[in-house]
Amino acid sequence: MAKIAIRGYHLDAYQHVNNARYLEFLEEARWQYFDNISNAAYQELGISFFIVNININYRLPATLGDVIEIKTEVGKIGNTSMTFNQKIVLDGTDKLICDAAITFVILDQKTEKPIKIDDKVKSLLLKEIAK
Repeated sequence: MAKIAIRGYHLDAYQHVNNARYLEFLEEARWQYFDNISNAAYQELGISFFIVNININYRLPATLGDVIEIKTEVGKIGNTSMTFNQKIVLDGTDKLICDAAITFVILDQKTEKPIKIDDKVKSLLLKEIAK
């Protein structure tokens, strides 16, 4: 789970967070998710994550001084792809700012071709959930 304080440079002319910034916030939370698992493990397995689709729903605006909390969890795991489900809420509340589904293809780092997500990769991806 990541928390971000909304700063002036996050805002657009309407004085709320610009829609493109939410993509950056979601990306930061995914990096934290991966950091908690271990970048060394990904290097050992020789895999990379390549985004192929992002669907985002904007629900409420965030404004200057708000603190947002970003929740990241693994959604569907397919043969060569997986989906992260992410939610941004106003910290300390259930107020949903936005939600998103981000689909990745898992690539072999050497060939840059999709690989089958086997039990070892699934176990690694789900490690953060077990904490």
